[in-house]
Amino acid sequence: MGAWDTGAFDNDDAADFAGDLNDADPADRAGLIREALEAAADNEDYLEVTEANAAIAAAAIVASQQPGGPEVDSVYGPEFLTDGQGIELPDDFVELSLRAIARILSEESEWREQWEEAESLDEAIGALEPIRAALNR
Repeated sequence: MGAWDTGAFDNDDAADFAGDLNDADPADRAGLIREALEAAADNEDYLEVTEANAAIAAAAIVASQQPGGPEVDSVYGPEFLTDGQGIELPDDFVELSLRAIARILSEESEWREQWEEAESLDEAIGALEPIRAALNR
């Protein structure tokens, strides 16, 4: 992995997801975000890190659109958001994002396993807190 850090967009999978959003027709972006969130939230098997990282990035986008939510300011984030534009998202994305994060933090998650192995799970979970806080408002 070229980029790997605790920020929502600080890994190759999330950066690729952001690039896909940049390249997508603006009318298709919400659908891509839903797909990423559902891939984690609805996963009943072992959750691969690729899906987890994309879902975290998607949840960060949803959180950024909530009142007082954290800005997407990563150089790896979607350019349309880092340039100050917004995105219209359905109301159910908040609950879907929270379900995705809960699934990512569960035992059957490669994301969790990788951060445990790196002895940085607490730091990685801490990086998710601003996202969860905005979603829980």
